[in-house]
Amino acid sequence: MKLHAVVLPLLLGLATSAIAAPPVNEPATAALHGDAQRPAEAGGWVRSELYFGVGEETGPSRREQTDVISQAQWRAFLDKEVTPRFPDGLTVFDAYGQWLFRGAPEPNRLSTKVLVILHEDTPQRRNDIEAIRLAWKQATHHQSVLWARQPVEVSF
Repeated sequence: MKLHAVVLPLLLGLATSAIAAPPVNEPATAALHGDAQRPAEAGGWVRSELYFGVGEETGPSRREQTDVISQAQWRAFLDKEVTPRFPDGLTVFDAYGQWLFRGAPEPNRLSTKVLVILHEDTPQRRNDIEAIRLAWKQATHHQSVLWARQPVEVSF
């Protein structure tokens, strides 16, 4: 076998890998550069979680009948009340929840949708969350929608 037949492919391979390899001193990152709506880094944001009961209550201590909310009804609510207020994005988790009414012997159990929205912490955004909660209570006659919020740092 001739030496150039072995050395030439080896040199080409080394040259190609040197061109394709990222510089050693630049750290790798998954973050994009961002824009005004989706910044590369931002403070002053919160993670809001809203807990919506969508299933049937169980247990002997029921105080109210909770109708099952269908997937189509849930989607219609998202489309009408949530998406117009937060068009840039949201996340929904299916969950199970339970709570104990004061003096009740057993917890009430309910299928739940957890809506997660990352948003700027402004009066307008807080008003939007309150409007969503009120719309759900009016549409379903539920007593409450739990809202948990915490500060977050975001990067898009």
